[in-house]
Amino acid sequence: MAPKTSKSTGKKAPVKKNTRKNVAKPAFTKLGFDNATLVKHLLAEVPDRAREVLTYRFGLGTSSERETLEAIGERWSITRERVRQIEAAGLESIRGSKAFKNAKASFDELATHMHTLGAIIEEEELLNGLATDEKARNRFRFLLVVGSSFFRERETDEFYARWHVDQATAERVHEALTRLYAGLSDTEVLAEGEMMDKFLEELKTINEAYKNEEVLKRWLSLSKTISSNPLSEWGKAQAPAIRTKGIRDYAYLVIKRAGQPMHFSDVAKAIGQLFAKEAHVATTHNELIKDARFVLVGRGLYALSEWGFSPGVVRDVVKDVLTKKGPMTREKVIEEVKKVRYVKDNTILVNLNDTRYFKRNKNGTYTVA
Repeated sequence: MAPKTSKSTGKKAPVKKNTRKNVAKPAFTKLGFDNATLVKHLLAEVPDRAREVLTYRFGLGTSSERETLEAIGERWSITRERVRQIEAAGLESIRGSKAFKNAKASFDELATHMHTLGAIIEEEELLNGLATDEKARNRFRFLLVVGSSFFRERETDEFYARWHVDQATAERVHEALTRLYAGLSDTEVLAEGEMMDKFLEELKTINEAYKNEEVLKRWLSLSKTISSNPLSEWGKAQAPAIRTKGIRDYAYLVIKRAGQPMHFSDVAKAIGQLFAKEAHVATTHNELIKDARFVLVGRGLYALSEWGFSPGVVRDVVKDVLTKKGPMTREKVIEEVKKVRYVKDNTILVNLNDTRYFKRNKNGTYTVA
């Protein structure tokens, strides 16, 4: 179910930064009005005490730090609730002022801009796209709170904090993202085009104007539970192929992308080339050894266990093959083992002829001893 929409006037400071890897840096958009001048005119409409509270709360003064209700209360020896009341009264005073009415065109321009972005936008992406410095972002945050067309959805376990200008669209997007997540398996990974197609299936009733890749990716970035990896593959945020927390995860993506076993030195080199991450050869080798997702299939060659490779020495592989498939000729054993191990024929034969573990039958086939 979509979160309840509400106007936010009680933000805490400092702001928790969005650390998502798959959120692209938004393109900067310069609107047609001077946000600093507009904020100055709006603040001039309220009493001194309310102006001070709003200035501290939104970081509109010499400092860009946004203070909490508690911090402001301590400054003046008043309660948190009293500060909240002063803030709320100040905002209402602005909304009823002549300066606010005169600024209608500016607020309309901001609302139109948000519609072009998809009507509902993750908070950090929206603010970073409107301003290049923290003070300017604070001014736009203030304008969003003051404006009657803008509504903020608080951060939840499912979604990041976001702003919208269309309640119906916001609800449909929330519900579509929830259904999309429910339809994914815990390990499923989709190419970006496939994910967009699945998302569109959940958005059948959405305005056609929003059905483009840029908006869809922006809506996907609202979700905490759906994410993408550096190769633009999508899935549940905690899926092994999506989360990238260290060398092991980057190595997994490198080998998966190659589609075949790789030498650990090549894996380290590819991590640097694909992800601009420093990966020492020895460190990479150690990480591959420790992680069950990787299987040593030859001299320094590692494959993914999900490809059907199993851990163990060549003798273990021979034993596994004979146990699963029954008696086999020497040639057939070599063929089957080489499907999951990059080793020489002679290495397989040396193990196969070890009578402690394997038995040669009268018909020339081999079985486990």
